[in-house]
Amino acid sequence: MIKRMAIMLVAVAIVFGGIFGFQAFKAAMIRKYITAASSPPQTISATRAGYSKWQPKIEAIGTLRAVKGADLSLEVPGIVNSISFSSGDDVAAGKTLLKLVSADDVAKLASLQAIAQLRNIVYQRDLKQFKMQAVSQATLDTDAANLKDAMAQVSQQQAVIDKKILRAPFAGHLGIRAVDVGQYLAPGTVIVTLQSLDPIFVDFFVPQQSIDRVQLGQNVIVKIDAFKNRTFAGKITAINPNVDLGSRNVKVRATLSNPDHKLLPGMYATVDVATGAPRNYVTLPQTAITYNPYGDTVYIVVNDKKDDPDDKPQLMVRQTFVTTGSTRGDQVAVLKGVANGDMVVTAGQIKLHNGAKVLINNAVTPTADAAPIPIDR
Repeated sequence: MIKRMAIMLVAVAIVFGGIFGFQAFKAAMIRKYITAASSPPQTISATRAGYSKWQPKIEAIGTLRAVKGADLSLEVPGIVNSISFSSGDDVAAGKTLLKLVSADDVAKLASLQAIAQLRNIVYQRDLKQFKMQAVSQATLDTDAANLKDAMAQVSQQQAVIDKKILRAPFAGHLGIRAVDVGQYLAPGTVIVTLQSLDPIFVDFFVPQQSIDRVQLGQNVIVKIDAFKNRTFAGKITAINPNVDLGSRNVKVRATLSNPDHKLLPGMYATVDVATGAPRNYVTLPQTAITYNPYGDTVYIVVNDKKDDPDDKPQLMVRQTFVTTGSTRGDQVAVLKGVANGDMVVTAGQIKLHNGAKVLINNAVTPTADAAPIPIDR
């Protein structure tokens, strides 16, 4: 009897032990599932950091300026008699462009020339008589003075006529004509713009702390937003000898070749001044950097080390501080904190924390162009 009861107790113990053991195993699995479900892997995009060559440079904003440029006008009033140019012409220096009505002035010039010619005849006759002692020295001196006065009046009247003629002061490209034949012009009325376009200047400002990196003859690359796929090369030809008191910048001028006249005075330009030899930097897209007041950080993707060898390894992120350098387009140079070959998160950082599990999906990735071009949509 006692033996039978012992066997029954053992059997009951085995049954309950199995039940409780199964329940414990089940509870452990449920806890593991809940833990995993509470922090699922976050989907991110990532890229592998690598070296790229960076050219140290100074970036500046500039304005194109003609080597020679002027709004042409006359200093005397009058009515337009003739126009000898068309809008957009290329003209040589000295070419006659416009004449005002000057019939009265020409007639007066002819009268003064006649008087000067007569006084010259009188002077020549008296000079011969003076040699024969037929006239006095005083008479000859008066004749010479009268001749000079007459010639001066001729020159003065010729200057009046010349002021009514507009000539190109230098060779260049004309703009749009702003007057018509028969129009009355007041002194200083702009008739046409004349610009010498080849070569052309670009003026820009450099901070005073960078002026020691700029020197005459240095190469520059100029970009104009009107010509998105083209750059223009030039050289620095002048540096202002003083610093602007308001901005603490120094004005610098470079000269560009412009044989096709594509570059026009007044255009906005971006100027890159190459300074020193190229350097290699670890480069990342700017979206990979999280900028904070206490320091800039990135998330580096690493393999999660599992305690259980049966579990599959997963990817996780490690947050680290970085030191960044200069930027170019969508790229940033990383001086410290990221090594060549590190896998770095480029999108999705807002939902991450140190040690978070991740899944990489690069179906859509941020741009990382060194010279991005805006797309018109």
